[in-house]
Amino acid sequence: MKKIFVGIFVAVVSTFVACDDDLKYDMDTVYDYESNFEFLWKEFDQKYSFFDYKKDSIKDWNAVHDEYLTYVRNCKNEVEFFDVLAAMLNELKDGHVNLLSSFDISSYDFEDNYPSDVDGGVLSNDRYLGKNCRRSGGLKYKTLRDGKVGYIRYADFTVDFSNSQLDFILNSFENTDGLIIDVRSNYGGMVDYVYNIISHFVDDSYTAYYTVYKNGVGHSDFSSPLSHEISPVDNGVVYRKPVYVLVDRGCYSATNCFAFSIKGLPRVTLLGGKTGGGAGAPMVTELPNGWTARFSGTILLDKNKQITEFGVDPDIELHLDKELAYTQGLDNIIETACDYIEGVVK
Repeated sequence: MKKIFVGIFVAVVSTFVACDDDLKYDMDTVYDYESNFEFLWKEFDQKYSFFDYKKDSIKDWNAVHDEYLTYVRNCKNEVEFFDVLAAMLNELKDGHVNLLSSFDISSYDFEDNYPSDVDGGVLSNDRYLGKNCRRSGGLKYKTLRDGKVGYIRYADFTVDFSNSQLDFILNSFENTDGLIIDVRSNYGGMVDYVYNIISHFVDDSYTAYYTVYKNGVGHSDFSSPLSHEISPVDNGVVYRKPVYVLVDRGCYSATNCFAFSIKGLPRVTLLGGKTGGGAGAPMVTELPNGWTARFSGTILLDKNKQITEFGVDPDIELHLDKELAYTQGLDNIIETACDYIEGVVK
C-alpha cells in the first residue's frame, strides 16, 4: 500500500523557486523528458539532506544520474517517464520522498521486509480498547488489569488534542501503577503534538532534539544545530509513574521524533521494535512539467546530536506474537508492558 507521509511537519512545506538562469525553463522544456529529469536530479543534488549520511547505503547520486538518464531516453510516454523518476527517487530510501503527478503518487516503502507489530483486530477486542474505551481528540484510552494500568492509543499525529483533554485522561489514571502509550503504526503528522504529550511527563525543561538546515548546494553544507526545548506543561497534570511507550517499524516522521525525544527520560521505557525513521522535514519543488517532488530538506538530530533517519532502537525489543494474537486475541507487547508495570517481570 502506498503511503504519503505528511511527515514530521505538515506545516513546514517550502517550495523552492529557483531564480538561476540555468533553472529557468521555456515551453519546450516543459514537455521535454530529459530537461525535466535534469531539473529534478539537480534539485535533489543541491537540496536533499541525507547524501552524506546515506553514502554507505545508497547509490552514488552521480551514478544514479547516468543510469537513469539512459532509461529516460527510452521513455515512450509520461507514465513510463513518471515510473523512471519515481524509481530514481526511491534509490534514496526515504519515506519523505515522493513524486506527485495528476495521475499517480510515488512513495518509498520503509516498512518493506519488516514484521507488523500491531494487530488492529486484537486492539479492538474488549480486553484492550473494545467498545468501552473512551475517546478524547485523537486519543483513545482505558484502564487495563483491573484499573492498575492506564492505556492510551494514539494512532495518528495529524489528529489533535488539547492539554486539557490530556489532563483529564491522566487524572483518570491517578490510581494506576503505570501507563502505556501505544503509538505503533503511527505514520506521523504534527511535531507540535510531540511537545504537547511529552510536556506531561517531564519535571524540568530539557533539550529534546536539534535541527540543522541546508545552507549551500554542497552535500555537506549545513547550519549549526538549533536546539529545541520541551518544558513541563503550564498548570497541567504531570504523570510521575512508570511509562511504557510501544513502538514499531510503522512509527515514522513525527512519531520517530516522539520516540527519540521521550527515550531516556526518567520513568520512560521504549518497548517494541525499531522505529521506521524519517528524520528530515519535508519540502517541495515543482518540475517544469507541473509535477511536484517532496524531499527531506532539513535534518533532525536526537538529544545526543545523532541522526535517526533509519530509526530509533527500543530499550526493550519485542515483536508481536502473531500466533498468540490469532489464536487467543492477545497482544504480547501490551501484556509485557503491563507485567513490567505490575512488577511481574523486572
